[in-house]
Amino acid sequence: MDEYKNLTIKTWAVEDRPREKYLLKGLSSLTNAELIAILIGSGNRNETAVELAKKILQKVQNNLNLLGKLSLEDLIENKGIGKAKAITIIAALELGRRRNSTGIMERKVIKTSRDAFDLLHSQLSDLPYEEFWVLLLNRANRVIDKIKISKGGISGTVTDVKVILKNAIEKLASSLIVCHNHPSGNLLPSHNDTEFTTKLREDANMMDIKLLDHLIIADGKYYSFADEGLI
Repeated sequence: MDEYKNLTIKTWAVEDRPREKYLLKGLSSLTNAELIAILIGSGNRNETAVELAKKILQKVQNNLNLLGKLSLEDLIENKGIGKAKAITIIAALELGRRRNSTGIMERKVIKTSRDAFDLLHSQLSDLPYEEFWVLLLNRANRVIDKIKISKGGISGTVTDVKVILKNAIEKLASSLIVCHNHPSGNLLPSHNDTEFTTKLREDANMMDIKLLDHLIIADGKYYSFADEGLI
């Protein structure tokens, strides 16, 4: 759309304006840039909202997963994106993650490590810091609750076995699955990860609670202690 360069969206043909295009052709007709343009509403002195959105997407190789990893500070580096617009983009992406997670959890029975990953990855995949989560299950392996246990820095997070087991006991869980992310992208467990898993399994057994798995998530992939025969 080079012919529209430096023009405001209001001067475009009706069918090319994102909101009007949605009304005429439906949501599926909109590109990712046009959807972001609707969120931010306006561009800057030299770029329309769509052009600005395209520039933002180009910086993340047009990858929405990478877009979800951008911080407030990353977004406001773009001329025309202030805090309010940046927060709007971040909030929209978070709503998408929560929608996906809620829909899965409502019907979820955990049968495989992939089932657990599908339920947890939306919370963890885009984070620039580590978080530790636990899934609590009943005797039918149906999810009772999903709880964030701790939040740390880039290199790790401190997790207390007692806190995990306290939550499991209060919810009358029969088994549990724990999960944390590696912002570095490295899926392999550290020595501390392995030691922690062993201690949690032993302490949980004393409470008649079974540790089914420990997942490590990084860049949309996962490592399963159970699949590797380590639990």
